[in-house]
Amino acid sequence: MTEIEKLDRIAIDVRSRKLLNQLLDENPEFDIILRNSKNETEVVVGVREWIERTLKDREDAFRFYHARHSGAELFDRLEWRDYAIIRILDYIDQAGIEYPDLNLRGEIAVSNPLRLIWLAVHKGTGGARPDFFFDMIMLFRQLRGESEQPVYLPERVSGWMDRYPSGLDPRIVRLREENKQRIIRILMEQIDGGEVKSQRYFFEPGLDQSGKLKKMEEWWQDYRFHLRFAVRSPELLNKMLDHSLDPDTMKILKDAEKAGIPFFVNPYYLSLLHVRVPYFAVGADLAIRYYVLYSKQLVEEFGNIVAWEKEDQVEPGLPNAAGWLLPEGHNIHRRYPEVAILIPDTMGRACAGLCSSCQRMYDFQGGRLNFDLDKLAPGEKWGEKLKKLMTYFEKDAQLRDILITGGDGLMSSDKSIRLLLDEIYEMSLRKIARNKSLPDGQKLAELVRIRIGTRLPVYLPQRITPKLVNILKEFKEKASEAGIKQFLIQTHFMSPMEVSPESGKAVRRLISAGWTVTNQLVFTAAASRRGHSAKLRMVLNDIGVLPYYTFAVKGYMENNAGFTPNARIVQEQLEEKVAGKIAQEHYDTIRKFPEETSMMVENIQALRKFTGLPFLATDRNVLNLPGVGKSMTFRVVGITRYGRRILEFDHDSTRRHSPIIKKMGKVIIIESKSIHEYLRQLEDLGEDREDYKGLYGYSLGQTEQRHPVYEYPEYAGQITEEMTNLQI
Repeated sequence: MTEIEKLDRIAIDVRSRKLLNQLLDENPEFDIILRNSKNETEVVVGVREWIERTLKDREDAFRFYHARHSGAELFDRLEWRDYAIIRILDYIDQAGIEYPDLNLRGEIAVSNPLRLIWLAVHKGTGGARPDFFFDMIMLFRQLRGESEQPVYLPERVSGWMDRYPSGLDPRIVRLREENKQRIIRILMEQIDGGEVKSQRYFFEPGLDQSGKLKKMEEWWQDYRFHLRFAVRSPELLNKMLDHSLDPDTMKILKDAEKAGIPFFVNPYYLSLLHVRVPYFAVGADLAIRYYVLYSKQLVEEFGNIVAWEKEDQVEPGLPNAAGWLLPEGHNIHRRYPEVAILIPDTMGRACAGLCSSCQRMYDFQGGRLNFDLDKLAPGEKWGEKLKKLMTYFEKDAQLRDILITGGDGLMSSDKSIRLLLDEIYEMSLRKIARNKSLPDGQKLAELVRIRIGTRLPVYLPQRITPKLVNILKEFKEKASEAGIKQFLIQTHFMSPMEVSPESGKAVRRLISAGWTVTNQLVFTAAASRRGHSAKLRMVLNDIGVLPYYTFAVKGYMENNAGFTPNARIVQEQLEEKVAGKIAQEHYDTIRKFPEETSMMVENIQALRKFTGLPFLATDRNVLNLPGVGKSMTFRVVGITRYGRRILEFDHDSTRRHSPIIKKMGKVIIIESKSIHEYLRQLEDLGEDREDYKGLYGYSLGQTEQRHPVYEYPEYAGQITEEMTNLQI
């Protein structure tokens, strides 16, 4: 007996039976088809005929359903019922296909919803769970036209936003000062008791209590202090949080420690978490709290985590999943022709804290990233290796955008950062010189954009020192003469509560260096609450930050606790982010913002005031695909018996990809939680389920156009169409 046959024999439970009866009561014609069908084939024929007969006037729906690659124009014409028609027809077409479910370590998942319902009706079996039936009930209501796509006035969106204070709220600032003083006193005890010994941070003999407190206040402004005294154990974490963690949370954290999951949280960031929940900010810190606290699923999966982004799995001498040949080591990651990620062999392989939903947890599991800070100083051969990496960039025909990240791009020492930037500068000059001898059509792409990916303005704003700012400023000034036109700091604010006076100061310093600061939000369950992302965009605009991406959580069951279904990221885009939609007539204005970064705050404020927008929605809602690229172009083509949706993603048609995507085709993703499970989680976070009505209906997505402010500048000459370092 096959595994599928075994599943078919599982009896449905009482809750599922009641939901099945509700589904049949609400859909008499569907009920008749089911009861008159002797097998699933007859059900499929009956349902298809029923839809085609009763909904034949829905021409756009059928045109979209038959289209292999649907464009934005056709997508925009679809109505709410059309979504349901397309989904049911896709369910029929994809029935019986087996998919390896990497949420369940490769266990085979099969989508055959009509068969599951037929088995439930005729035999009381099929094993479909209540979450499956909830999804089907909502699907058929949408099909019948009994549900509508919600449209909310800006006032409603503003009401949701108002629920979340920011870290700039004076009341929050006072609470965090209390947290800071508590943490400082605990660290004083550690230093006095000899628990932590440091040649830099120690008290002179005879220093009284007030003198020690003064020293601690001084050290608090030093980022190295926070790294030296970062919390590395659950017990110390609980002590820092005034023993406010419950026993269940502590057990998970201790199990994580036993499993070998790194634990590293710096004192500044811990001071942002509530110990006592204030009446005016209930749940406000959840998005950052769940970045610090690990989940049961992460602990269970650590050791079995597989790389989400397949190009992270590289064998020496062989191309990665996107077809790119890379230098030996794990310094360069690459998906697109124009872009390469550069991870240096320095402290840039660490962070100022480990986020529970880190996209590189696979690398922490494998030891390529770690928090052994003393061992992360660049070795003698790093300078030599760096030159080889620059040769790779210099000889590549299409690369024009380098993203320095890690770990964290600003964790490296000032010396290491200066060395890296200087090597990039020299490489860029050599490439320009070489191009002068090449005719149009044979020129290699020159470097036009440099980016640094960092969470330090959020996690450890003390790192953004005047010395670091001066290094960035000097590089920008000379690199501009070498043809580099765009200088971006890409940071990761997760919540308006992370926007503190300290982080605001750090951002202002980066802007003063001539770098544009952009933000990438990871759309975790806590961050996905109504109005939360909209409020974050507004507060970021206040300090001069432009939103860049809103990312769906990637990964498998290890990120189940933080995972937000893609339906919600589409809903947020169309029902909340739309409040900050910018008319095309203002695109040229925004495109010029990076040309005068010193006026970034004033220019953003002026445009918001002129347009009446609460924030500028310059970001795109996307998912990093397991294959190649980013996209939010998908259709739900299946559903498991647990109610977890199966999505078929198409690649983003608005940008260039490796030619391998023509061979690769579409990408299948099985979500790690059902819509109903997600809504239960939101209720546990204090949300009203009614605020999310319509969520089930978002079964299609279309990738947004990249905002013009992020487009590459044009070249003066014509570059070659050849792609080097590529093997398909």
